[in-house]
Amino acid sequence: MLGFEERVREFEYKLNDTDDQIVDFIIKNKNKAANMAIQQIAVQLFTVPNTITRLSKKLGYEGFSQMKMSLKEELRIEKQLTENSLSYNIQKTFSLIDPDKLSIVAKMIKKANRIMFLAVGDAAPLCEMMVKNLKVVGKHSEYYLHRHDLLYEVKSLEHTDILFVISLSGETLQILEMTQLAKQKKAKLISLTHFQENTLQKMADVNLYCYSPANNLNGFNTTDKTPAMLVLRAIAEYYWEVEQEK
Repeated sequence: MLGFEERVREFEYKLNDTDDQIVDFIIKNKNKAANMAIQQIAVQLFTVPNTITRLSKKLGYEGFSQMKMSLKEELRIEKQLTENSLSYNIQKTFSLIDPDKLSIVAKMIKKANRIMFLAVGDAAPLCEMMVKNLKVVGKHSEYYLHRHDLLYEVKSLEHTDILFVISLSGETLQILEMTQLAKQKKAKLISLTHFQENTLQKMADVNLYCYSPANNLNGFNTTDKTPAMLVLRAIAEYYWEVEQEK
C-alpha cells in the first residue's frame, strides 16, 4: 500500500500550487491532520473543503475520509514497525517499487549497447551483484572500483549506453562527478537512491527508490543496504522476463 508521501510523488504531475500547500501541511503535521475534520484543515489553510476533496482524489483516494483513514493506518504501522527498522525499511521499499518503472528500465537495459554500474564504498558490491544477474542471460555489463578506471570508462560512454548509479544519499561527490561526465556524453542515466529529494535524482533520466535512511553507529556507516538489494533483484527479474520474451 502506498503511503501518503509516495502517492504525492507518484501523482505530483497532477498537483497545483494550492494542492502543494495542503500536501506540505499534511506531511509536516501528519498526526494532527489524521485527526482533523476537513473543515478544520480548510480553515487552517484558507481554502475550502472541496479543494481538499479534489486533492484526495488526485492522490488516488476515493475521498477525504479514505485519505484520513489511510493516514491513521500509516501512522499505526510506522509506530508498530519503528522498533524493527529492517522490517519497516523493507515494507516501505516494497511500496516504492513501481512495476511500470521496472519494465521501462528492463527494456532500456535490453536496448543498451553498453551498461555500466556505478557505486562507491559499502554499496559497491551491489554493482557486482547486478553484473552477475545480467550475465546469467547473456547481457554484458561492467563495474569498476578504482577512480581512475571509472573516469576513463565514463568518458568513453556514448548515447547508446547506460550509466546505472546506486547512491542511497544521492549526494556523494564522486558519484555526482561521474554522473555529470556521463550526461555530457549523452549516456542514459538511471539512479537508485533512498526516497528523498537529492541531487542525483535531478540528473537522472529514470529514478528508482528504496527506503533506507542514513544510519551511523559508533562512527561507522550502518545504513541498511537490504532495501536497495530488493529493488535491484526486482529489476533483474523483470529483465529476465524480457529476455524470455524473445
